[in-house]
Amino acid sequence: MNDNSILASIITIGDELLIGQTIDTNSAWIATELNKVGIHVKRRVAVGDVWDDIWQTLEEEGEQAPIVLITGGLGPTSDDITKPLLCQFFEGELIVDKQALENVKNIFEKLLNRPLLERNLKQAEVPSTCQVIQNKRGTAPGMWFEKHGTIYISMPGVPHEMKGMMMDYVIPAFKRQFNLVPIQHRTLLTAGIGESFLADLLIQFEENLPSSIKLAYLPNYGMVRLRLSCQNPLVSIEELNNMFANLKELVKDYLVIDEDLSLQETIARILIQQKKTLAIAESCTGGYISHLITAIPGSSAFFKGGIISYANEAKIDTLDVPEDIIAQFGAVSLETVEKMAEGIRLKMKTDFALATSGIMGPGGGTDTKPVGFVCIAFSSEFKTESTTLQFRFDRQRNIELTAAHSLNFLRKKVG
Repeated sequence: MNDNSILASIITIGDELLIGQTIDTNSAWIATELNKVGIHVKRRVAVGDVWDDIWQTLEEEGEQAPIVLITGGLGPTSDDITKPLLCQFFEGELIVDKQALENVKNIFEKLLNRPLLERNLKQAEVPSTCQVIQNKRGTAPGMWFEKHGTIYISMPGVPHEMKGMMMDYVIPAFKRQFNLVPIQHRTLLTAGIGESFLADLLIQFEENLPSSIKLAYLPNYGMVRLRLSCQNPLVSIEELNNMFANLKELVKDYLVIDEDLSLQETIARILIQQKKTLAIAESCTGGYISHLITAIPGSSAFFKGGIISYANEAKIDTLDVPEDIIAQFGAVSLETVEKMAEGIRLKMKTDFALATSGIMGPGGGTDTKPVGFVCIAFSSEFKTESTTLQFRFDRQRNIELTAAHSLNFLRKKVG
């Protein structure tokens, strides 16, 4: 961040956020999009549906940053108090916005074919002191206020609706109003080395970094993303690229890709370029790896499908794992997982296959195969290879770590 950076605060409203019933994905998404255009988020605050708490938060955040973005509390029910509060805070009165009213009528009468209730009509009411942001994806309009030199923008808490307003109206308005300096990022992904070991490896590199270029460590499930960032217009792209080239050379033994891509996106790119296909047989991961793959747009170009062979019967009947293999070595064994990989590859007629089997916990472990013990296998026309892993966490994290390590195992074999 430089001295000319534009700062923003994010306020999310709703009791459901404070009790953990709803995860606040809005703040993370907003912060990411603001960062792309050169606006730094200074603070993120979650507040419940309490009038005095929201009022105090608006006052405090207005003193922290020239931009305050608010999501939530704009629904038609009695606990949605944001709009009347904003009306008082900005000293206005509620009026009906004609365009918002037509939008509400159109949604209920034409799209939903449902009767329009009085409480739904109230969604077209806005404070007279705001500039209305029309909602193209829902009924509640957004509102743009200005007070004491601070911009306040209130948007619905529904992520899909909020994102539409941000991309169609808010971000373009910020670009027009502020002299924004875009933040330059260079990102790479590493695997097979922990954050602390990377930090030791990069001590001298960090010491030689100019003050205008920052290095961030972003760890996540067996991988660490390294990001160089610069928002100083006096630093050339060439200088940033040179520093990034040095960074890549230092971590080359652990480098997955020198772009801001996930592991599964990296694999997708490799397989599409090679015009190869993939199938996955999952036991302990329960379809999670297939979910990560199919979340990628265009994954149908290489991913044929997967089978969740959770029970032994499914391994035997669906993947043709020999019953005596399971009887002799167990469902969680290199021998079984190799046959799973070979079975799914032949069933799906793919170039490559990946298979997993393990003990995710909290029970089921033994002295020789404790909780967190995992077997993974890769199969192609020419070879089948397997390996074991040992994790020590709770069930969900063990599943996620298994997926990450399995995908990295696959990447090494196909890359």
